[in-house]
Amino acid sequence: MKPKSKSQVKVLFVCMGNICRSPTADAVFRYTVKKANLAHAFFIDSAGTHAYHVGNPPDRRAQSSALKRGYQMDSLRARKVHRDDFAKFDYILAMDNENLSLLQQRCPDQFSHKLELMTRYSTGTYSNHEVPDPYFGGDQGFEVVLDMIEEASSGLLEHICSREETQN
Repeated sequence: MKPKSKSQVKVLFVCMGNICRSPTADAVFRYTVKKANLAHAFFIDSAGTHAYHVGNPPDRRAQSSALKRGYQMDSLRARKVHRDDFAKFDYILAMDNENLSLLQQRCPDQFSHKLELMTRYSTGTYSNHEVPDPYFGGDQGFEVVLDMIEEASSGLLEHICSREETQN
């Protein structure tokens, strides 16, 4: 894959507070593109639709589950989606329908085509499902989130690579 117009493909993952699901997606997708030797071709970030946890690191349970699978996210810090994000990013992927709806309400019309559910790119079991919020549950919820995001990340990278090849 070659980056389009010598610029990076920009991907933003979004959940409610940006401490569980979206930083997990950020870390998993970052690992996925690095493993494919494509890290130079991507700018990856995550954000929340709410400002509950701005400046905080990801949830300790999310970090622990991710680390067991080799994903680092301790350097990430929660932030809220900013209006400029809609113009800046090529893909804005929500973890669930509630956050997708909030993004759709805030997004200028000319950028609405960038908004999708993360699992739209799942290639199997989790296709078009919502990634559940594990915050109020037990540790197993974080494992399910990882399973779902791993599947969707692979599909997302495959989609972007095939799209870039047809455009170049």
